[in-house]
Amino acid sequence: MRFVCLGYIDEEVWASMSEADANDFIDRCFTYDDELRRHGHMVGGEALQGPRSGVTVRKKDGKAYKTDGPYAETKEYLGGIMFLEANDLDHAVELMAKHPGVFERGCFEIRPAADLTEMIELSEKRRGKV
Repeated sequence: MRFVCLGYIDEEVWASMSEADANDFIDRCFTYDDELRRHGHMVGGEALQGPRSGVTVRKKDGKAYKTDGPYAETKEYLGGIMFLEANDLDHAVELMAKHPGVFERGCFEIRPAADLTEMIELSEKRRGKV
């Protein structure tokens, strides 16, 4: 079963870390990520640039518009996503509970990935793609 793990970090905590502490934290996170990959659990993921580098797109009065930065002002921001293979949600929690990011600098939101296969197939039929 596939899960999407959303990694959050407190921007102030991250900014206050010394370079040595930040490097140690990153190295421990990547070491655990390597272990997850070795055992076939981590199947992908991406780090994200800081929230100030992004935009939010919305539609109002029939027109799309963008605003700078994240959707909401929060203390923690989304730092990355990981795609995780696990037996079930309890197994996913067990795996991510060992991640250094949970204990020291942030948290992970874990959600089951939705299987859109049937929805895509039905849409393709409606659109004449099949």
